[in-house]
Amino acid sequence: MPKDTLIALRRLFALALALPFALALASCGGDKAADESTDLPKGEPIAAIAPPAGQQWGDIASETPDGGFVIGNPNAPLKLVEYASHTCSHCAEFSVKGSGALRDKYVASGVVSYEIRNLIRDPIDLTIATLARCNGPAAFHPLADQAWANLAALFDTVNKNTAEYKAAMDKTGAARFQGLAQAAGLFDFFAARGLSKDQAMTCLADTKKITAIVEKSDKDSNDKQLTGTPTFFLNGKRFEGTTWEVVEPILQNAGAR
Repeated sequence: MPKDTLIALRRLFALALALPFALALASCGGDKAADESTDLPKGEPIAAIAPPAGQQWGDIASETPDGGFVIGNPNAPLKLVEYASHTCSHCAEFSVKGSGALRDKYVASGVVSYEIRNLIRDPIDLTIATLARCNGPAAFHPLADQAWANLAALFDTVNKNTAEYKAAMDKTGAARFQGLAQAAGLFDFFAARGLSKDQAMTCLADTKKITAIVEKSDKDSNDKQLTGTPTFFLNGKRFEGTTWEVVEPILQNAGAR
């Protein structure tokens, strides 16, 4: 394992010694006003773009070269990217309030694509990010949305299982992540959504993939100076704001309808 990766993992796991609920509050952005930067795309309404015959844009998904998962028209004129954490309450709020309209209205029009990239904050976040990848790109967004909708229950489960959580953190490699999934109730959660425990165990044994998620998160955090989640970019331009009430007008000002 490269030295930088080992350092990143050690730093991440050191954070886990804090109370699990405290982790859920760290590095999670608050509500901010929209950035009025003139660099953001602005324009007249863009006409809807028809999907390929027999398909819907919202069902078209892929993993991107940047390590994210995108849904929608690969050639959409407006590309929304969210750096997100699966244990961030503000990311959960955005998902609950905005992901439906974003998918069913804006992505469905072919004008907007929506990519989620992981910005890892804690070991439970990393465990969910790993499990959400297990059934391929098409399952990532739905599983992420359902995990965010279940966030309060997740916190309750982890806080009730503090001893089991700490015992998992005393383990190494695959056993650590498998133990974390057990402590957080994630095996049952994902099994109810089509990912069996055996499949989940296999995914969590892939420490090479887990390491790659951490490395990419660390690189993006450093290169783009990402300090909190969610953080949004539209066509490569960063803007402030963590809520759907901020993001939707920015999309509309850029021509989405």
